[in-house]
Amino acid sequence: MVPGLIKKGIAKVKEVRFVDTTIRDGQQSLWASNMKTEHMLAIMPYLDAAGFESMEFIATGSRLKKFVRHLKENPWDWIKGGAASAKLTPLRWHGTISGRTLSGYVPSSVGELLARKAVDLGIRYIRTGNNWNDYSVMKSQMERLDGLGMIPVVNVIYSVSPRHTDEYYVERTKEAAALSPYRLCFKDVGGLLTPERVRQLIPKLIDASPGMTWEFHGHCNNSLGPVNALEFAKLGIAVIHTAVPPLANANSQPSIFNVAANLRVLAFDPQVNEEVLSPVTQYLTRVAKREGLQIGVPYEYDEMPYHHQVPGGMVSNLRYQLSLAGIEDHLEDVLTEIEHVRADLGYPIMVTPLSQIVGTQAAINVIVGERYTQVTDATIEYALGRHGREAPSVMDQGVRDRILDRSRAREIEVQEDWEPTLGELRQKYGVSMSDEDLILSAIVGDDALDVVGSSSKTNYKVASPKPLAELIHELLANGSNKALQVKDGQFSFSVVRGA
Repeated sequence: MVPGLIKKGIAKVKEVRFVDTTIRDGQQSLWASNMKTEHMLAIMPYLDAAGFESMEFIATGSRLKKFVRHLKENPWDWIKGGAASAKLTPLRWHGTISGRTLSGYVPSSVGELLARKAVDLGIRYIRTGNNWNDYSVMKSQMERLDGLGMIPVVNVIYSVSPRHTDEYYVERTKEAAALSPYRLCFKDVGGLLTPERVRQLIPKLIDASPGMTWEFHGHCNNSLGPVNALEFAKLGIAVIHTAVPPLANANSQPSIFNVAANLRVLAFDPQVNEEVLSPVTQYLTRVAKREGLQIGVPYEYDEMPYHHQVPGGMVSNLRYQLSLAGIEDHLEDVLTEIEHVRADLGYPIMVTPLSQIVGTQAAINVIVGERYTQVTDATIEYALGRHGREAPSVMDQGVRDRILDRSRAREIEVQEDWEPTLGELRQKYGVSMSDEDLILSAIVGDDALDVVGSSSKTNYKVASPKPLAELIHELLANGSNKALQVKDGQFSFSVVRGA
């Protein structure tokens, strides 16, 4: 707050609230979703005390598979432990409750059971949408969410292409508002917005959605995310998504510290207590250094994102996957090829799973040395319209013919998604299996419980966000604690107060 400006009547203080993305999009964008449950639980009390309006907490599908396949953790440890730790701040789900993703198809019965379990744990808000901004197909989804007791925030996703004009966004905004969601969220998934574009486009969308509350969710790929956040606030959009460093900036959301400080200079009143968040930054920075994970820093301006439009979360994942294949040095070649593949496929918005379909196909084209000689099943599904009904009509028809002119495409074309009932799933996995274990088996795979065990057993440990020396000092400073023993496997030592 700037009191002098208020007294002189130059500006009026307006509250700005924040949705924290640290443990969802922040770590997805910078750590390729490699945050462990113990890391999340260590910082949750501080995030919970900071005064955020809400926190994005979990995404389904590929995120659940990441827990099991890569981290060897049971996702229910994260979901249940995190829900119990958030005593003051509402938690949010991000994504859809069912449907086709890059990592497989989530049947409606499974998605709805997962949603019911989330609601039972107090997770009632969901930020959702359609990858093509095609709201004509979302009416039934909104009805299902309402019946499940979930409160939807609907995305309007930003993109840059010959198709994505002001007129396009005005029309799609009207369609999204007609769904009567709790809020609309302007989502700059690729970090492509500029302050000039915000001032040009956003007032038109506000006018097209009278009475609707908006949020802003933007990435920092082009370095302008923090400035864009201020522009949204100036236009009256007072709910901004931010993250806590080191999981802010770079490909993530703007830093809460930076945005809040700048808002105060502009005579806004940011509703957050940054002092509470210092231990989060200190702890996560130590984790990043110890485990070789990225520390987010502001980027210099880069023109390349406007060509490949790879979203924040995908950059780290793409680099990670290429490194696993031993070809990380081909990243720039793949990013260049992504621009060509996206044009061939009709300029899909680069958001999950469309961005992964484009990126994976581009990587295959680079490795093989020729376009579309080899294609993924997901690329075939895209050409068949299974990842969006607009795709077959907007993509290059010559490319589409080439993708579908193969025996594998004809096999996929006659396949139908399996829509099992919960009764059928229980017959498959066991009639006495818990809901949590059933969901995990159905989404991740038949062997999920063999990898991480049943959700009925707590398999996580809660780490302290403080260095060991500081923690020992605090424990011994408590008059009731006279001695302390630290033991890890065969290593142990004891400290006695006053000795």
